[in-house]
Amino acid sequence: MRTDGGAATTTRVDPHVKILNERVVARAKARGLDVLVYAPHFVRLPTIRERAERFSDDDLLVVPAREVFTGSWRNRNHVLAIGLSEPVPDFISLDGALAEFDRQGAAVLVPHPNFLNVSLDRETIAAFAERIHAVETHNFKVPSRQNRHARSLANDVGLPGFGSSYAHLRGSVGEVWTTFERAIDSATDLVDALREQAPRRVLRRSGLSHTVRGLTEFAHLGYENSWGKIDRLFLSGMEPTHPGHVAYENRFDDVREY
Repeated sequence: MRTDGGAATTTRVDPHVKILNERVVARAKARGLDVLVYAPHFVRLPTIRERAERFSDDDLLVVPAREVFTGSWRNRNHVLAIGLSEPVPDFISLDGALAEFDRQGAAVLVPHPNFLNVSLDRETIAAFAERIHAVETHNFKVPSRQNRHARSLANDVGLPGFGSSYAHLRGSVGEVWTTFERAIDSATDLVDALREQAPRRVLRRSGLSHTVRGLTEFAHLGYENSWGKIDRLFLSGMEPTHPGHVAYENRFDDVREY
């Protein structure tokens, strides 16, 4: 959180990272971030929350979140939920996921819209716009044209944007961020800012290093969506976030799709 001349308060947030350790925290602080949103794949909410709390301190707030895979494995659409109080599994219907997010009062964000087969498209976002609080308009991992399309989409459906590093690699943290024009000192503050569509600016670094890091992140996507996922899904047993996992006590059987 920063105060300009004792008047305006701003908070720099990276709203979506996949990794968290001492080196990530050090990099976030060095890049001037105030808040990280930590949402790793296939990790249950209690574990995410415990790790986020471990790495939070007076200089950096780490907020736990879940990027839920809605739909089936072959046709999965990612939705980022911040402010969950109870676990929500992957591979449930989009309508079922949004209903649960709403029940818990979470902020609902659309990461990397219209990207490959893992994102909500324009038509779906428009149909559910009243239940969504922001659309990602700058993702460090995707090509520039994809971000241009995302900005156009957000404008068309009348939703505010946000920008994130979507960091799967430590060097990406702090390459893109969202600056809110208010103090954010807790997870609740961030959820309120998102749900209230608080004023914000999407900012990024520039230069050759920024470009190279972005290409490296994009290259890493191939592993993330091929052998890495196959190994996790089919060789390592049932995922902790599978709706059939005993932890969910059959609560989502009526909306599960996998």
